[in-house]
Amino acid sequence: MSDWIRVEGLQVDAPVGVFDWEKRAARPLLVDIELGLDLRPAGASDRLADTIDYAAVARVAAAVAATRHHELIEAYADELARALLAGFPCTAVRVTVHKPGAVPRTRMLSVHVERERNDDGAQPSGPRDGVYRC
Repeated sequence: MSDWIRVEGLQVDAPVGVFDWEKRAARPLLVDIELGLDLRPAGASDRLADTIDYAAVARVAAAVAATRHHELIEAYADELARALLAGFPCTAVRVTVHKPGAVPRTRMLSVHVERERNDDGAQPSGPRDGVYRC
């Protein structure tokens, strides 16, 4: 895939963590998202209908974060990647989740997942009806 849309540094508030104090309140995560798709139609037409709405991507990231408590940022990253593949006409996604202050004396911890539409594990997960309310 040579064409990518990037959403970088998106802040979402997420109930995430394994410790009791982390389960009591949502904390900010920073999310970088890359969506792989052919951007030539949008480049030629200059129409939003021929690409992916960046604001809709941000809403999905926030909705997945708010849907449930994730013990691990790995679980949130995987669920977000699946939701993006299910909800948008992309062939691949890359999701990096940064958790500031997760470990003492570090600026942040990060995980990075990459999923393709043809991956066996690329089916959406989350709400029973498969729809994230944005």
